Amino acid sequence: MDDLDPQLLRALRAVADAGSITGAAATLGYSQPAVSQLLQRAEQRLGHALLLRGARGVTLTEAGQVLADHALHVQAALTAAQEDLDAVGGLARGRVRIAGFPSASSTLVPAVLASMAAAVPGVTTSYVEVEPPEALELVRRGEVDVALTFTYVGDDVATDAGLVTRALGRDPLALVRLALVRSGGPGHVRPAGSVGAVAGSTAGSVAVDLASLRGARWIGGCPRCRGHLLASCASAGFVPDIVLETDNAAAVVGLVAAGLGVALLPRLALATTVIPPGVSIDPVDDELARRVEVVVARGAERVPSVRAALDAVRAAEPLLA
Repeated sequence: MDDLDPQLLRALRAVADAGSITGAAATLGYSQPAVSQLLQRAEQRLGHALLLRGARGVTLTEAGQVLADHALHVQAALTAAQEDLDAVGGLARGRVRIAGFPSASSTLVPAVLASMAAAVPGVTTSYVEVEPPEALELVRRGEVDVALTFTYVGDDVATDAGLVTRALGRDPLALVRLALVRSGGPGHVRPAGSVGAVAGSTAGSVAVDLASLRGARWIGGCPRCRGHLLASCASAGFVPDIVLETDNAAAVVGLVAAGLGVALLPRLALATTVIPPGVSIDPVDDELARRVEVVVARGAERVPSVRAALDAVRAAEPLLA
C-alpha cells in the first residue's frame, strides 16, 4: 500500500516504546515537530486515528498498535534485503548483536563468538549479558538479533508471533552442599545425606530427593530460578527456607563451602566454577532441568549475519545435555 512506509512503522514503534512523541523523536534522531507531522499526515492518508493524545503523553490506538507490531518484521526484512544485496556483490561484512544469560556467558557464548570469528571474520559481533525476560524484550525492540534464553518445565511462557524460538538442549540442575556436616560438637563429623560424595566432586547417578532437605537452609538465585526452586520444593512437599540470595554461581559455592546453606545450580554455571574441597555436587531429578533456547525475530534468520550466528549457536549444542 502506498500510504504505508517503513518510516511510519518505525515512528509508531518508537512512540509505543517511549510513550511520547518527544521520546520517539529522540530515539529516531528526528525533531519532535517532524515526528508529529509525520504521524498527523499518516492519519489523514490512512483514515485511521493512530494516537490518543493526553496530558500525560500519547498511547497508540488499536490501529496504531497493529502497525507498530509490524515494524520489527519490516525492519528485519529490509536488513535482510540489504545484506542479501551486499552478499551478491561479494561484500564480506555485517553485524550481529547477541544477548545471553549469565551462565551462558562463560560457556556457550565464548564458543559461539569463536566460531563466528573463524567462519565469518568480516562480521562484527557484540554481546550483552541479561536475564531471559530482558533478552526477549531486546529482540522485540530490535536492539539485539539473537538471544540465548532458558525456560523451566511449567513456566508460563507467553507466545509471541513476532519471535521464533528453537530448543538447543537441556541444562541439568545439581544440588550443591557440604560433603560433610558437623554434628554433636566440635571435631565430630558425619556424612551429609545418603549420597556419599567425595569432596569437590560429583556423586553417582542416584538423584537426591529434595524432600530429604526440607530442614535445610537454602540459597536462592535470580527471580526466575528462585521461583523454580520454590515450585520444585513445593512438589516435594515443603517450603524451602531461603536465607540468602545471589545469582553469582561462585558466590553460591562459597556460601555453601562456608556451611551457610545448600543450593540448586545449573551445570552450565558449575562448568566454570571452582568447587572447593568439602563441597559436593549431586544430581537431582532430571525433570528439574532447564531448557536452553535461541530466539530471533521472525524473518531475521534470512539476514546472512544472523544466519551465521545461528549456525554458530547450533555448533555449540554439544556443550548441553
